[in-house]
Amino acid sequence: MSQFTMALGEMARGAVAPSILPVWDREFLYARDPPCVTFPHPEYDDVVGTKENIITIKEMAEQSFFFGPTEISALRRFVPEHLKGCTTFEVLTASLWRCRTIALQPSQEEDVSLMFFVNSRGKFNPPIPVGYYGNCIVLPCVVSKAEDLCNKPLGYVLELVMKAKARVTEEYVRSTIDLMVLKGRPHYKTDSTYIVTNLTRVRLNKANFGWGEAIYAGPPNDDQDIPGIFSMYMPSTNENGDSGIVVLIGLPIPAMELFIKELKVMLT
Repeated sequence: MSQFTMALGEMARGAVAPSILPVWDREFLYARDPPCVTFPHPEYDDVVGTKENIITIKEMAEQSFFFGPTEISALRRFVPEHLKGCTTFEVLTASLWRCRTIALQPSQEEDVSLMFFVNSRGKFNPPIPVGYYGNCIVLPCVVSKAEDLCNKPLGYVLELVMKAKARVTEEYVRSTIDLMVLKGRPHYKTDSTYIVTNLTRVRLNKANFGWGEAIYAGPPNDDQDIPGIFSMYMPSTNENGDSGIVVLIGLPIPAMELFIKELKVMLT
């Protein structure tokens, strides 16, 4: 999406061809013959859901939260010494998942899940061509008992996130592709799940169709069937001129109040 938007902008500004020419070679990500699933993929586990479990839009509250250098530093106070090398994405995601789970008050024995999109383009040897416009995204999954997530220190949650992210290798991607073939392209699970997509490096805000860069850019959150499941991380600047990340959170109204309270404890 980002490459296509940038190419369209270049040509709208007068370029004869985009600076990065598209590569069609779909066979880069074909399944193996025979397909061979070599990793567990709980993100695609069969889920039995009921209509009664779906929260309607009318019962939801949505609020955006800004995380700049001050907020990220506050969250890093909870990071144990052996995990100090964590990224901003990892510590932010671990913190939000923990606060969100506490706010939702699930049964302590319930398994809750976190999934996040990972760009796997840099995981291949030889590398995927820069101009490959196909989908190179995988969705690793973290599973924890709600009791552990709510009561253990942030380091426990952070380590789960870091290990899941590190699990994404070329073989992991190949395993995912083979699973798609064997299971008929299953949909990822959504019950008791929080899904994060990091769009801070997609550069949609740099799109320029001849009138300058975008003032704001981001996809709509229009999935009406599973509101509150997704959070998108978008680049933003606050009123003080600080660059940071804006995160949209959707929760049932009572849970939103608890979420804000938990997050405030971590930030102050």
